[in-house]
Amino acid sequence: MKQGIHPKWYPDAQVICSCGNTFTVGATKPVIRTDVCSACHPFFTGEQRIVDTEGQVDRFLKRLARSERLREEARQRAAAKAERERQRAIAEFVEAQAQREAQEAQAAEEAQTVAAE
Repeated sequence: MKQGIHPKWYPDAQVICSCGNTFTVGATKPVIRTDVCSACHPFFTGEQRIVDTEGQVDRFLKRLARSERLREEARQRAAAKAERERQRAIAEFVEAQAQREAQEAQAAEEAQTVAAE
């Protein structure tokens, strides 16, 4: 083997987990820091929990809440638009009805005038 190309081996490398657990392994670094170990990983502990790495779950939950809020706002805007359309249709119907009644009244007057002559 070539000399000087292999990394230094630390047979007593310390592994430190974010949960506080420490243990010794052989590695090429003297200290290894990790987020999850066998003492705190849900697979080994049997717990049902979400392992949050750098806020990914929080970011997802924020996006989910925002999308639900936007969806509700869109639903409200659509309902308001439908109500405006309904009110406009009612107003048009009432106006058309009034015009028809005015035309019928005018036609009745003309018929009375013609009959009176």
